[in-house]
Amino acid sequence: MEKTRFQAQMREYAKLVNAQLDLLVPEETVSEKPLYESMRYSLLAGGKRVRPVLVLGFCKMCGGTEGQALPFACALEMIHTYSLIHDDLPCMDDDDLRRGRPSNHRAFDEATALLAGDALLTKAFEVALSPESITQLGASRAAEGAHLLAQAAGDHGMIAGQVLDLQNDTLPQLTAQRLQMTDAKKTGALLRAAALLGTIAAGAGKSARQAAARYADALGLAFQIQDDILDVTGDEKTLGKPIGSDAEHGKRTYVSILGLSAAREKVQALTEEAVEALAPFGERADFLQTLAQALAVREH
Repeated sequence: MEKTRFQAQMREYAKLVNAQLDLLVPEETVSEKPLYESMRYSLLAGGKRVRPVLVLGFCKMCGGTEGQALPFACALEMIHTYSLIHDDLPCMDDDDLRRGRPSNHRAFDEATALLAGDALLTKAFEVALSPESITQLGASRAAEGAHLLAQAAGDHGMIAGQVLDLQNDTLPQLTAQRLQMTDAKKTGALLRAAALLGTIAAGAGKSARQAAARYADALGLAFQIQDDILDVTGDEKTLGKPIGSDAEHGKRTYVSILGLSAAREKVQALTEEAVEALAPFGERADFLQTLAQALAVREH
């Protein structure tokens, strides 16, 4: 897809998601106002919106509409945002910056940040199973999507990956295979869910879902390796967060295990794999294929 068309589509999807998130978590003047301020602080902080974009993109590619996919897209972004809030807490990564601003617990306090993350996680399922979602999708597809989302976010997915990540710090030697298994859950599970949620929203069949899973698995690993590369080569102002934090915390990454050159080659190979997975969709896959290529060379 031509670059300007791709960028315009990204902006359109992001604008749609941002507007809906703003409606779903409104400003409140009630006694719980600090909670809503904390939720909105991180939820509406911008970012690439990769996960909701994948939901919308896969739904459209499979013949669905934006309205069908939007509840799943927003629910997924809420879960992603909660995970970032919690990741930054002192008991986890203890990071002071997120997207170029003080992390949530620095802007508010630890207790409020913890509860804001909890609230966003819970809100996600309220949205995925809302009357609006059921009207758009039907009860069966809405329930299927919510079930998939729970698996991807919980002990079968992202949380399991976080546990493995903590364990990895205690291992005498960390292999690339172990790291890949960790990231398939910690990062890859939500990206895979995004692609599959789009196919569920569109009512797509088995072959489309299999292609979506192959694409997302390759994209997810490439995404994480590129993150590791940027932690070494990136610019802190562009990234909006500290660089070199992996090395500072003694964290082993694809760059430290494979070397920078081999890590870059791995990103390119995985990106080609993701693009090829969608070949059966022809021109309908242009946007998602271009997205994979853009993420492989991103600078933030």
